[in-house]
Parts: sequence; structure tokens; C-alpha cells
Amino acid sequence: VVSLFSTIFIEVVRGVPLVGILFMSSIILPLFLPPEIRIDRLLRALIGMTLFSAAYMAENVRGGLAAVSGGQEEAAKALGLNNFQTTTLIVLPQALRAVIPPIVGQFISLFKDTTLASAVAVLELLSVGRSILQANPEYISLQAEVYVFIAAVFWIFSYLMSYASQRLEAALGVGER
Repeated sequence: VVSLFSTIFIEVVRGVPLVGILFMSSIILPLFLPPEIRIDRLLRALIGMTLFSAAYMAENVRGGLAAVSGGQEEAAKALGLNNFQTTTLIVLPQALRAVIPPIVGQFISLFKDTTLASAVAVLELLSVGRSILQANPEYISLQAEVYVFIAAVFWIFSYLMSYASQRLEAALGVGER
């Protein structure tokens, strides 16, 4: 039952674009809640982004689990480890080590996708830049500088995440035998 529910959740959420999930969490979710329960739009956007990233993370981890050979489980059973010990001590560390690049790629993509939250009226870096430009008419000539600064912030954070990932991969010996 859990496997079926998980598979349905992952396939449905991965089949919908993030902006669609954000709109659903912002517009449709309040329709299903009782009138006395009101969830802030930032929290609704966070819930939508969390569900979206959870589905992609689950698929990344599933791919890592599939990459671990069955011989690893057989060796763990030969050592007398039970299923829980085999999973937590043998299989899961190898699977997570194998999927470090996709996980970091997902984090970078999700970081950049935070700009989609402006579609549901949640302030984020890009919409703050737009509001600064619209607040004062004398800033209109500085439009390029504001957007270059925002692009630099996104590039710096994305580069740092990628660099940290490469360091972690090197420290763990990912890709080496």
C-alpha cells in the first residue's frame, strides 16, 4: 500500500510543472480547508515546493538504490545483518554516495526555481529587485545593474553548491573503484 501510494505521488507530482503546483497550493488548497483555517501564502508556496522537491528527491534516491548491486545485500546477509542493518549500513550509504551529483543538481535547480514563487505573490529575490525598481522612478536607469546583481547572487550560490558537491565527491571517491 505504501509503495503504491508513493509511486502514484511521485509520478503525479513529477508530471506537473512546479508553477502548476504553486498555483494549486496557492489557489486550490484554501478551497479544501475549513473557513476558520487560513494558511499564509508563503507557507502554501513552501508546501508546494517541498512536495515537488520530495518527489524528485525520492526518484533520485530510488535510482541510487537501483544502482547498488544485489551482491551487496547477499554479502550483508552472509555476515548476519538483518534487513534494517543491511539497508542503513550497507545499501543506503552506497546509494546516496552514487546520487550526490543529481541531488546537488536538484538543489541548484530548486534554488533557481524559487523565482517561480513570485507567480503566487510571494516575495523572493527577483520580485524584491522588481519592487525596488518600481518604487522609485529614478532607479529605472539602473535596471540592468539590479538584474546583473541578482544574476550574480544566483550564480555565486549555484557555483558554491556545485563546488561543495565536487569536493564531497572527491572526498568520498565517487567515480573511483
